[in-house]
Amino acid sequence: MRGLSRPIAIGIFRLGDRILVGHGHDASTQSRYCRPPGGALEFGERAADALRREIREEIHAEIAAPLLLGVLENTFTLEGAPRHEIAFVFAATFVDSRVYRLPEMPLHEKGWDGPLTWEPLDRFEDGTVALYPEGLLELLRGAPP
Repeated sequence: MRGLSRPIAIGIFRLGDRILVGHGHDASTQSRYCRPPGGALEFGERAADALRREIREEIHAEIAAPLLLGVLENTFTLEGAPRHEIAFVFAATFVDSRVYRLPEMPLHEKGWDGPLTWEPLDRFEDGTVALYPEGLLELLRGAPP
């Protein structure tokens, strides 16, 4: 079986020790996970432009100039299908500062469980809930992924 390979761009929005994440569930393994907002690059699209577009589509918000933090390669299985992602990870900020006062944000994207929420990085330390892509927690903590 051939897996899906794709480049994605994700945004790290910080609120103190918290980051904004979406919540997912893999029915085949009954596991829960979180991932920052963002999505796939379209052919010919620059990663930063893809992030701006995805945030506009997913949460109807505009972001200021994103800053590339790093690139992570992630191979995994989701819903029983092998996947391969090249994740461009950007530090990003919302243009409208009122967004940071919202405890959660509606997510206009299929495949996610509920709204985006602000979660403390410590929540992902013990692995009870995974933070994807792999290596993201280490990248955000400043350690080599």
